[in-house]
Amino acid sequence: MGALGWLSPRRRSATARSVLAGEASAEAARKSARAAEETAPPDSGEPDFPVHGDERAAAFFDLDNTVMQGAAIFHFGRGLYKRKFFETRDLARFAWQQAYFRLAGLEDPEHMQDVRDSALSIVKGHRVSELKSIGEEIYDEYMAERIWPGTRALAQAHLDAGQKVWLVTAAPVEIAQVIARRLGLTGALGTVAESVGGVYTGKLVGEPLHGPAKAEAVRALATAEHLDLSRCAAYSDSHNDIPMLSLVGHPYAINPDSKLRKHARELEWRLRDYRTGRKAAKVGIPAAAGVGAVAGGTAAAIALHRRRR
Repeated sequence: MGALGWLSPRRRSATARSVLAGEASAEAARKSARAAEETAPPDSGEPDFPVHGDERAAAFFDLDNTVMQGAAIFHFGRGLYKRKFFETRDLARFAWQQAYFRLAGLEDPEHMQDVRDSALSIVKGHRVSELKSIGEEIYDEYMAERIWPGTRALAQAHLDAGQKVWLVTAAPVEIAQVIARRLGLTGALGTVAESVGGVYTGKLVGEPLHGPAKAEAVRALATAEHLDLSRCAAYSDSHNDIPMLSLVGHPYAINPDSKLRKHARELEWRLRDYRTGRKAAKVGIPAAAGVGAVAGGTAAAIALHRRRR
């Protein structure tokens, strides 16, 4: 019996898709990093970790509410709306989807499938370069000012130590790569939509990079880069990223939600909170990780659909 033989056919299929998504995201990240190697940004402080000169160590950062306030895909949607790519009713639908997942605190697989299939069917036939170009503009308009300085300093410390730093997010890899490049990071692991000749086919490669798929992506990248995960670090705000955090020897809970905070305290993981105000401390500013990104992807796809009409 194979490595997955003990699982039910449905579980084997889901696990295989997660592995495929992780491997595809890792390969896309490595290609992007090789094509865009730049000099490291200026020095900005030094935490207890990382260890300088450890070439087999790297750092993996979740994006939404870890590196940046709010969800990247939501800010992307705002930029598209400003450009009249879609109508008010579509923006309201997007907001409702975000609110539903944030308040419900659960992920309905069937609903996720419906949202994802809708987004992919609409984006089909559009060029990858279009999404990248829009992302560059929107980063300057909405995202740059929302980067957490504290988390940015942590990432910089890894870079200054000679280590590679990767974003790991359920957001589309094209958007994630724009953000990583603007921050001077090595690259990004994100959800990979299939494209042929630079045009979207309307399919995903595997699954959205969320939960276990993030861990598979980090594992695949570590293997390809000859990293020792026990010497690597990972940072996230969400309990959905516990699989990724559990892979590394130096897990950090950054601006954690209540479940991650509890888990981190039980395992004596390092905690850092860069939020201010009573509301942030109480609510934890949930990111609706993964599912929120997929819902946001629907809004972006709707926008492209409106533009094509």
